[in-house]
Amino acid sequence: MDLESGSSIESCDYHTAGEPFRIVDAGPMEGSTVIERRSWAEENLDDLRKFLVHEPRGHADMYGGFIVPPDDSGGDLGVVFFHSDGFSTACGHGTIALVTWAIESGFIKSKADHLEVVIDVPSGRLFTKAKILNGKVESVTFINVPSFVSAKEVKIDTAFGPIILDVSFGGAFYASIETNQLGLNTNSKDLNKLIEISKEIKSKTQNLKLAEHPSDRRLSGIYGSIFYETLEEKPLRQRNITIFADGQVDRSPCGSGTSARLALLHEKNLIKTNEPFFNHGIAGGMFKGQVIETKETDIITSIEGSAYCCSKSSFYLDPRDPIGMGFKLK
Repeated sequence: MDLESGSSIESCDYHTAGEPFRIVDAGPMEGSTVIERRSWAEENLDDLRKFLVHEPRGHADMYGGFIVPPDDSGGDLGVVFFHSDGFSTACGHGTIALVTWAIESGFIKSKADHLEVVIDVPSGRLFTKAKILNGKVESVTFINVPSFVSAKEVKIDTAFGPIILDVSFGGAFYASIETNQLGLNTNSKDLNKLIEISKEIKSKTQNLKLAEHPSDRRLSGIYGSIFYETLEEKPLRQRNITIFADGQVDRSPCGSGTSARLALLHEKNLIKTNEPFFNHGIAGGMFKGQVIETKETDIITSIEGSAYCCSKSSFYLDPRDPIGMGFKLK
């Protein structure tokens, strides 16, 4: 896509529990699978990514996805996720938003009250179910790729003192840190401190073998840190702040992160199969998660949430504009 040709780029923006998701059709990409198209996008669409997520068209915590074909005829559509620091392997809130958009926009046509939609994402194939009322999607539940624990009770020294973390996978790898050991809370007051801690965790764990995917190295590496606190034990209710990439803050409870949390909770016997887990985010939104099946060392989770359309935009690049592709302030 030639940004300097004067043509516009259309987007439809949704938010899921407060976290943005910018949906864009960037045209054909090379590759036969979504994860191959992600690799191609990293090499060929990075300028477009910056154009869409950096200021003044976006912001430091912007998120989005390029619509692509599914891996095969068994899927309905695919998506290559992007954010202000690159291209991710999984995005639960984006999956919920994309299914909602696909139905409400007419990309997938149906008059049913319940609709199954199959989405291919870089980490694998997701089976989703949408509840529909009067043509609007009330909620979307997705069955995630297998989740598992990769490391427990790892001690990391930080500028804020030593912390203990666990690492688990839910489409991407996350470090989980209980906030009571830090003397901090999961609210905006402590946000800047948590961002700094997350950056330390990322730098100090990158050479440790804590987050190696057993079958695809492209999925390896700690993607984010989940700082959590327990609000209620029966039913289990927690609130978290998930910080990912280069200090980006997830406004939602984080969909793939909720699956990663469920893997840890299940292994520690804090939640049983088919018990509900209510996970709250910093913006006040909530995801309902469950362990629906166990497979040796893996678990299969379902995550439910709701997304809402908030804008439709046409973006342009004025060749005279000295800011050009945009900028980041952090």
